[in-house]
Amino acid sequence: MRQRPRGDSRGILDPGRLLREVRFRRHLPAESLRPWVEHYWLIDWALSAPFEQRIVPHPAVNVVFRRDGDSTEDGHGTGTRTGTGPETGEVAGVGRTLFRITLTGTGRVCGVQFRPGGFHPFWRRSVAELTGRRLPLPVGRLAPPDGPVCAGTDDERRRALDAVLIGWAPEPDPAVEEAVRLAEAIRTDRTVLRVDHFAERHDLPVRRLQRLFTEYVGVGPKWVIRRYRLQEAVEQAAGGPLNWAGLAADLGYSDQAHLVRDFTAVAGVSPAAYARSVH
Repeated sequence: MRQRPRGDSRGILDPGRLLREVRFRRHLPAESLRPWVEHYWLIDWALSAPFEQRIVPHPAVNVVFRRDGDSTEDGHGTGTRTGTGPETGEVAGVGRTLFRITLTGTGRVCGVQFRPGGFHPFWRRSVAELTGRRLPLPVGRLAPPDGPVCAGTDDERRRALDAVLIGWAPEPDPAVEEAVRLAEAIRTDRTVLRVDHFAERHDLPVRRLQRLFTEYVGVGPKWVIRRYRLQEAVEQAAGGPLNWAGLAADLGYSDQAHLVRDFTAVAGVSPAAYARSVH
């Protein structure tokens, strides 16, 4: 079981600017929740001008609590923060398109990124119902928290998120464990490029793999493979000059033009334009 949250910036467009504009950090949930939850992500901001952040979504559900108009006693996340606006909560299904959000003034967000497949024990229905949708809490059997989540120190916010998720009473499910394990294999093994090869490697019929991912992840395995490989391309583009033809071959594209087209569709700009904007 992971002992610390992931440190990569995969999915975040221009992560350097994000870290300059806002306070962004990740925390692990309570150990009992880690089979289903990737991490908690917290953002605080105090901006003199609007800031737009763009995200290439993971194949994962997020639960997000937000409160605007916060103030703090210090700039290190240790002071007491008082919300002047109401706290809102929503469930965000897997996003198929580029996610954009513009932050203004002051505020804070407390988010839960579930592992792909990990939201099903809380939702208990097909996660595909949520794909491409953002629903306000309460929804279905998901009750709102007893009190504010985005209040206090990081530890207090983490404990509040733990309490919300534990209160939703997730139920273990062997199919969830399988879906989470297979999705993690796709994320971590960049040699996974085709659904049929992946299914054969794990001794699964392709049709069963497709049904499993649709029910528990919310999107099919082909989409998951392509999204993770595109996130790799985005992350590498932020790191420095690239041999795009070589990268296209490594990521399973027939040629560079196909990678450029998919990159532009998911990131909103061409690879060359993105690399220039970052550097």
